[in-house]
Amino acid sequence: MKTFLSLILPLFLSSIATAQDSQPVVGREAAAKYFQPRDTASSSFNTGGGPSDHYLALHFGRYMASQSYDWGKNGQEDDVGKNQFGVTYRVGEWYNSMDLLLRMDYSEFDVGGETPNKLSFVPMITFPDATSRFPLYFGAGAGLGVFFKQASGKSALSLDYQLIAGARFFNIFENTGFFIEAGLKNHLLILSSGQFNGTFLATGLVFTF
Repeated sequence: MKTFLSLILPLFLSSIATAQDSQPVVGREAAAKYFQPRDTASSSFNTGGGPSDHYLALHFGRYMASQSYDWGKNGQEDDVGKNQFGVTYRVGEWYNSMDLLLRMDYSEFDVGGETPNKLSFVPMITFPDATSRFPLYFGAGAGLGVFFKQASGKSALSLDYQLIAGARFFNIFENTGFFIEAGLKNHLLILSSGQFNGTFLATGLVFTF
């Protein structure tokens, strides 16, 4: 009998210890591991989480060369693009790849003696992403143009598209830097005939926060 107990008792005690070890861990400490801060670096698309993840740029530019087709009363015209002003905000980034921007441009024109002007809303993609701090960038975008003043008989809405290349230098003075940019800014009138093609040069300030 003693021999039997000496064999069974260790097995019984071992099974109890194993059952205790397999019990689920509960309580505040167990729950805490499910509420750890999310690592934004592991996410492909990041809307920003720190001072260097957002920027806003203000620019002034001038159309260097431009042509219009069937827009004003004179048919085809040259050098119809004039001044432009704008603001660009970095909405987010595709991690370690490119930025998503929203650009609003105000542009002035001189078409057949009339002076149209419009505001453009253009979502854009640029690369490389700004957090890389690489000074050169390239991009493209397309959006809607709304004319405050338009040439006679022409559509107040346009499809705007841009191709850009530039250089930006962040934090030259605290959180303020500058940039220079060139490229194409074109549009097609949506509800009437009319087209504009222009090359531009712009410069301005860029603020990080």
